[in-house]
Amino acid sequence: MIILVALTDSKLNSPMYFFLYNLSFVDIIYTTITIPNMLSGLLVGMKIISVPGCFLQMYVFIQLAVTGRAILTVMAYDRYVAICNPLRYASIMTKPAQVLLVVGAWSFGALCTLPATCIAFRQFYCGPNVVKHGWCDPSSVRRLVCGDVTVDNIVSLSFAMVALLITGVFILTSYILIGVSISRMGVAQRLKAFGTCAAHLTVVSISYSSASCVYISYRVGNFPPEVRIIVSVLYAALTPFLNPMIYSLKNKELRESIGRTLMRFRPAAVLPTKDVNTVTT
Repeated sequence: MIILVALTDSKLNSPMYFFLYNLSFVDIIYTTITIPNMLSGLLVGMKIISVPGCFLQMYVFIQLAVTGRAILTVMAYDRYVAICNPLRYASIMTKPAQVLLVVGAWSFGALCTLPATCIAFRQFYCGPNVVKHGWCDPSSVRRLVCGDVTVDNIVSLSFAMVALLITGVFILTSYILIGVSISRMGVAQRLKAFGTCAAHLTVVSISYSSASCVYISYRVGNFPPEVRIIVSVLYAALTPFLNPMIYSLKNKELRESIGRTLMRFRPAAVLPTKDVNTVTT
């Protein structure tokens, strides 16, 4: 729905909504790559996936997770420019600049994911080829390797930390500068500025806190495998589900646009017509 209204409503032509529907697109593919296959295994009993399909799923899943955080970083930069440099906002956030930032986010996701996936694909795997997870999770697939996985672990952990730290530091820096700028404003301007950042800040908090829970569940040896799977499934399903709800509830302009879009698709009411052939006395 967010993608539809952002593309069809001319009032939502600001850079924020361009980044928002890119984030929504990432969330859709992110859940599509894992949830349907997992549900088919639970409901139909079809729990088989090909080896190329497994590695493709693993790559796309991690790549989209990193890309989503990169887009959140771009959105934080957009909020920083809008609040701290409002007079230069239109000249900085031009259409080519928006496209370049989104392409950079996708490229960053691919760069952080490809090395670990390539190393994992070149490993030798011995049976039983059973992935104890809802999908082809990298840590679960790595347990099936017959040889040494030290290099795999180092590369995977290094790029994961790079992705989380770079995006986290940029987002934190943006909000520190936004906070400094807001502290110099009047009360009315503060409320308005905070309103433009509330939805994004909420999504960032949920995203990074849930990612931290998943990371801790894999690094702490006391966690049973079932708990790790439940935590991962909740992270993969709930976070993309909550993102559009949060933006819709906290953004009045987006709510109004969704209402206008729904009204356009609502069938016109049929008014009763008077029969002109009826003779009245």
